[in-house]
Amino acid sequence: MRLLEKFKQNLPDVMDAEYKFLDLVYQDGALSSKTKRLLALAIALRAGCTNCIISQTKRAIDAGATKVEVLETLAVEVAMSGTTGIAESLRVVKLLEEMGHLD
Repeated sequence: MRLLEKFKQNLPDVMDAEYKFLDLVYQDGALSSKTKRLLALAIALRAGCTNCIISQTKRAIDAGATKVEVLETLAVEVAMSGTTGIAESLRVVKLLEEMGHLD
């Protein structure tokens, strides 16, 4: 978070524009914000972006996603990616455990 803050401080116009765009993209529309965050989580897993995986997991939960919905998102990603999908999904399992959402 500290590095992200430095990035924002040094490129405020770029980051303001980025956040305005993201707010627009993730608002409820034909797809709910929750669904969009779960889609973003699946894409982040496929891309192997650790920061994206953590952020999208938290944002999906904040948007109302349940543990089961997050886990089913992982299952779809594993179906598309195989063992690398499992490896990336473990980041989410660990985060859910740390957040108290997983036994």
